Amino acid sequence: MSLDAILSDIAACRACAGDLPHTPRPVVMVKRETRILICGQAPGRRVHESGLPFTDPSGDRLRAWMGIDAETFYGRPEIGVAAMAFCFPGTNPKGGDYPPPPRCAALWRKPLLAALPKVELTLLVGGYAQAWALGEAAKANMTETVRAWRDHLPRYLPLPHPSWRNTGWLRRNPWFEAEVTPYLRQTVRDILTP
Repeated sequence: MSLDAILSDIAACRACAGDLPHTPRPVVMVKRETRILICGQAPGRRVHESGLPFTDPSGDRLRAWMGIDAETFYGRPEIGVAAMAFCFPGTNPKGGDYPPPPRCAALWRKPLLAALPKVELTLLVGGYAQAWALGEAAKANMTETVRAWRDHLPRYLPLPHPSWRNTGWLRRNPWFEAEVTPYLRQTVRDILTP
């Protein structure tokens, strides 16, 4: 199946319509030229409203980690975003968003990835993406998986979620910004430089 056909089917997908508190609005941003694929959890409320991935403060932090601006992030076809679930799963009254419905990954992940043969690096943003992509190679928790980031190179780079909720995590784990982000910035530069 071609990438265009898969993206058309994803845009029309309503598989979770009965489970979501709103009309599904799949958000995915990939092209045939995608070489860096960002795989997070699921769109948040702001992304659901904008229809573009990472149009929120977590996107600002992610772009800072990558060493790029918004124009590069949205304008370069080498950069793509395909979360574990393409629709906003809703807000949990206890705080944060609900987890990504597994149905989305089961339906779309394998055919979409098969249609993106140029991907060199996948950023696994958060525990859900890490568990799906790494399987048994994922550690007991997100912190340990990210701490073992070198074990998954060059194909995968596990990252914490760039949400403001992880500001405390970043303070407690200064090695992340000292070791991982310089590697990420250099790799992004290398891939985007002709």
